[in-house]
Amino acid sequence: MLRLKHVRTVLAGLALVAGATGIHASGPRRTLVVTMTNDPVDNQVKVYDADNHGLLQTISTRGKGGAGGNARGIKQFDGGLVAVVNNGSNNVALFKRDGDALRFDDLVSTTSAPVSVDFGNDHLYVAGATSVDSFVLHERSVGLLDGTTALTLAGGGIPAAGSTAQVGVISDKQLLVTLKTDPDPGTVDVVALDRGRVTGSAPTAVSAPQGALAPFGFATYSDGTALITLAHSNQDGLFRDGSFEAVIAAGQTASCWMTRVGKYVFVANTGSHTISRVVGTGNHVFVDDPIAASIPTGGAPADIDADAGVLGVIDHGAGQSHLSLFRYNQFGELTAAGASITIGVADANGVAVLAPRNDD
Repeated sequence: MLRLKHVRTVLAGLALVAGATGIHASGPRRTLVVTMTNDPVDNQVKVYDADNHGLLQTISTRGKGGAGGNARGIKQFDGGLVAVVNNGSNNVALFKRDGDALRFDDLVSTTSAPVSVDFGNDHLYVAGATSVDSFVLHERSVGLLDGTTALTLAGGGIPAAGSTAQVGVISDKQLLVTLKTDPDPGTVDVVALDRGRVTGSAPTAVSAPQGALAPFGFATYSDGTALITLAHSNQDGLFRDGSFEAVIAAGQTASCWMTRVGKYVFVANTGSHTISRVVGTGNHVFVDDPIAASIPTGGAPADIDADAGVLGVIDHGAGQSHLSLFRYNQFGELTAAGASITIGVADANGVAVLAPRNDD
């Protein structure tokens, strides 16, 4: 009896210590959805709970916003690291996930005003107004700039301000950067990599097909193909081995932003205020459903992202930005997940969905 009493006393003491130090059993983390205010003076990120739509956090990026006409102004890596462009400050803000919040980690300076970011090949890639940079990534920490090259247009010369749209990894040897140059068709820059770093050699500048306009948002497949919106001609194209293999009518107006879930690619159509579902096969692209969902607020959709069964899309309308959330299933079917969130700023830019983590 004395021994049992002693054990109970020890257990009770441990429970008190755990309570005092905040130790508790680790339960499932929340799915987070992140966007930025894009304020040209004091840029901030806002973090929302995907389940109850509550605002969990507003935190400064320690820089200036002002990005426009871009895709992927925010990108997450492995649910635990988030990169956000400070377009007006020539740097990228980095945040690490800490439980169900973000913690500011660092700023990395870029060689031109940043508009789009991506992770891959143990690197962070940043496309700016006139250049693309690579930074070493070790686990969830971003290190030094280890490569850069100037962007170039298919007709020669450097991009004008506002041309750069998106950067994305297509393989361990190449990046793509899309450039809009109306009334010219536009350019896809194929950027060479060496062990993940931008080599510094001039990109191969590939023109969009004649009759097409403005290669913009895109999503890549593991076989090295990319589906690219041709935003100003209402088309979607399949890019493979350095050229456009197929171009089809989008069936909606101003197909602009893309995100991939398995074989399905979801497209935000700014002019039609809808989300389409398309499929790429490696040789062809098909519109699987031209209206997989409509934007609940009636606003014009902008950037889009999906993970962990949640798809988030930013829209703009009547001087206000909104975040609409949808659930998706294995068949790529979208279901609205509650009312849209009013962000409280006019020009929110970028969105990233962070899957739950249990190792923060």
